[in-house]
Amino acid sequence: MTDRITQLRERLAELDGQIASPDIFKDQARYREVMKERSKVAAILSADEKYQQIEAELSDAEAMARNETDPAMKAMVEEEIAALKEKAEACRLELENLLAPKDEMADKSVIMEIRAGTGGEEAALFAADLFRMYSRFADAKGWKVEVMSESATELGGFKEIVCSIDGEGVYEQLKWESGVHRVQRVPATENSGRIHTSAVTVAVLPEMEETEIEIRQEDLRIDVMRSGGPGGQSVNTTDSAVRITHLPSGIVVHCQDEKSQIKNKAKALRILRARLYEIEEAKIQAERSQERKNQVGSGDRSERIRTYNFPQNRLTDHRIDLTLYKLDLIMEGDLEELVSALVRHFRQLALDGSLQ
Repeated sequence: MTDRITQLRERLAELDGQIASPDIFKDQARYREVMKERSKVAAILSADEKYQQIEAELSDAEAMARNETDPAMKAMVEEEIAALKEKAEACRLELENLLAPKDEMADKSVIMEIRAGTGGEEAALFAADLFRMYSRFADAKGWKVEVMSESATELGGFKEIVCSIDGEGVYEQLKWESGVHRVQRVPATENSGRIHTSAVTVAVLPEMEETEIEIRQEDLRIDVMRSGGPGGQSVNTTDSAVRITHLPSGIVVHCQDEKSQIKNKAKALRILRARLYEIEEAKIQAERSQERKNQVGSGDRSERIRTYNFPQNRLTDHRIDLTLYKLDLIMEGDLEELVSALVRHFRQLALDGSLQ
């Protein structure tokens, strides 16, 4: 970390030199870029300065404690040491967070796809529970949730529900939710009281702009139809539902939630762009080393990441060996502890160079 700080001090001097040059004002885009980078570098160096100051105070206090003979004074110094250690740890975590490689997609909105897997109607009901959990978490964070496509069941579950979530740092915090979520509980449809195991898959995809993912019109087949509800009944008398097939990839997206065909088409294209990005990202991941896969897993939606055990009120995230006995609160949207632990874990891997 010391080498990195030294490099950043040198970089700050370079940036200040560029800002001091009158030529930089001739290119406003370049000026904004330099000022943005300088702000980030300065924030890191400021955090490091604060950390070093607290470490120095801690060192002085520990030296005082070793030489202090008065019991009352020694107790006061030890209290101060405990407080300084707490401050130092908080500063260290903040500094590591600032130094960790920033995911270029971190601040993007996401397309979240929740699909019932094994378990029939119980899996569909759990898919609805997960959507509710993520929606409540998003509300608490001040994020905006928009349902883009859904396929409901007669009992109130979802075979599939797709939504967009927009807000600050959404992708960085939710990206690790992708994978298989396993649930163990007594289903509402079970009369004998037996515990069933079901699974739901979650995919969290960064939402891409039109300029980032090119989609050629000639590669699309667009079909329009009437919207359908549970059981196949028609819920709309106009042909507002849209199904888009991307011919090169075979991806099919269906949207029917809006009464407007134009709005449904726009939503379908947003989902399609996210899925096309996922395909390209999967190709990149496939080319990465087997060693990395062994260390952190692929992050693929086919990988079981978490178990929700309702009888024991227990949630276990298998990637970071974290177990929390507050599943009832988590299902109400209290995800902060879990999400923060995941972000810290993978940031540390990135800082260590284990996560590329």
